[in-house]
Amino acid sequence: MDNNMNTKYLSTPLQIAVLSVAVSCATSLRAATPSTPQPLGGPVAGQYQFQTVAFSDSDEAKMMHRAYIILATGDHDYDGHRVKAMRQVEAAAKLLDLDLSGDLKDHQKQVLSDDKMREAAGLLQNVLGAAEVKGQPKITKHINAAINQINTALSVH
Repeated sequence: MDNNMNTKYLSTPLQIAVLSVAVSCATSLRAATPSTPQPLGGPVAGQYQFQTVAFSDSDEAKMMHRAYIILATGDHDYDGHRVKAMRQVEAAAKLLDLDLSGDLKDHQKQVLSDDKMREAAGLLQNVLGAAEVKGQPKITKHINAAINQINTALSVH
C-alpha cells in the first residue's frame, strides 16, 4: 500500500465530518432565514425588531415613583432640601410624562425618614445610571440635582 492511498482513506472520514457540519450549519441558517422576502413590519420582521417600552412601564419609572413617594412622606426637617429634591424628580417626571400621584399621607419620625431619604437616593442613583446610558441629559440633570438635594438634606439636621 502506498502513502497516497492511506492519506485518501484517512482524509475521507474527515471530509465527511466537515461536510456534515457544513450541511448542518446551512440547514440551521436556512431555517432561521425566511425563504421569501418579507415586507418590513411583517410577521418575520416583527420577531427580530426591538420593542420600545414606554418609560411609564419601565423599572426606572417605578424607582422614580417610589423615590418620590419616599421624599413626599419624609419628615419636613431638612431646611427645604427634601422639597427641592421632590421638585427635581417632578421636573424629570414631567419630561417623561410620568404620573407621580399617590398616597402621600405617611409621615415618619426623623430616624426613619433619614433611612427613607437614603433609600430614595439609591433608587434615583439607579435611574440616573439608566438616564446616562440612554443619553438623556435633561433627565440626568434633574435626577442629579435631586440626589444632591437629598445629600444636602441628610447633612443639615
